[in-house]
Amino acid sequence: MNIRLLIFCLILTGCSYATPKESGTEKSKDWALTGFIKADSINPILSPSPDQIFECPVSRKVVRWEERNVLNPSAVVKDGKVWLIYRAQDNEMTSRLGLAISNDGLHFIKEPSPVFYPDNDSMNLYEWKGGVEDPRIVETDDGRYLLTYTAYDGRTARLYLASSVDLRNWIKHGPVLDDDKYRDMWSKSGAIVSELKNGKVVATKINGKYWMYFGDTDLFMSTSDDLIHWEAVENQENKKLISVLHPRPGYFDSRLVEPGPYALLMKKGILLIYNSSNALNNNDPGLPAYTYAAGQALFDREAPYKLIDRLDHYFIYPDKPFEITGEVNNVCFVEGLVWFKDKWFLYYGTADSKIAVAVKER
Repeated sequence: MNIRLLIFCLILTGCSYATPKESGTEKSKDWALTGFIKADSINPILSPSPDQIFECPVSRKVVRWEERNVLNPSAVVKDGKVWLIYRAQDNEMTSRLGLAISNDGLHFIKEPSPVFYPDNDSMNLYEWKGGVEDPRIVETDDGRYLLTYTAYDGRTARLYLASSVDLRNWIKHGPVLDDDKYRDMWSKSGAIVSELKNGKVVATKINGKYWMYFGDTDLFMSTSDDLIHWEAVENQENKKLISVLHPRPGYFDSRLVEPGPYALLMKKGILLIYNSSNALNNNDPGLPAYTYAAGQALFDREAPYKLIDRLDHYFIYPDKPFEITGEVNNVCFVEGLVWFKDKWFLYYGTADSKIAVAVKER
């Protein structure tokens, strides 16, 4: 541990490593973004608030919109602050997206009403009554913010898009997979390839196109010229989606894999932090079955569909009471990552009930 990291750890009394003991093989994977420390002295940083009320435009009722759970946040840096967009559930399990803002990346103030929610609009058929879930945000070159989210009607999850200039007012653009063949397919979790530029994480083109990883059992890809209209990457022979990352028997990701935050373009390749679930059998025996832990994979920076390397071990996993017990037990679900004040801040949902943060020095 370097001196700066030690000092930071001492400030956050009782903090712990998010990474289990690594093998020599893992230590050689210098492309990985590991060494995060959970901020144990302040975690969880967000919990449900039964006093937050909102007049739902669909039900026409006043609801306690985050009474049951807060979870699975995305994050972006704007105006020198961290803006956290997070999923919240009422007691009827309808999901809406809330906003919380922080000056230090650790302590957040919530806004009283959701900023993104099912409405009486053209998306209502796909967003009600399950709601809008699991946001992932990236900035664009022209200063807009692009949101990928899950529209859930209570039966089928569909990957959808929205955009904003201020993170409070949003334009809904509809499904990512707008082709008739995929429109009603279960799809979610869109992570757009982005790059850290002048302190901002910005969506970036590779070979003239934007790229997105998506899926929640196997991972697939889509491409776009403008970030709004997307085309699935298919096998040209059978016209089916191509899996670029899949579960591995015997590992922590034996049951499923699902993108975390945006995918980060780096010198050595494209870093994809992903969430995973441990299978009931042929799994990682060191974790309970169905545990959600996070891993990392590296893809070719010129061919984003080409897997180069992958960690054999999770780098963050549930080991705190609020991560182990909740709406869904044994869950650390990573969706937010920002570069802020010369540190990486990683935001994640815990047991589908609360939100926590882990921090990594440069």
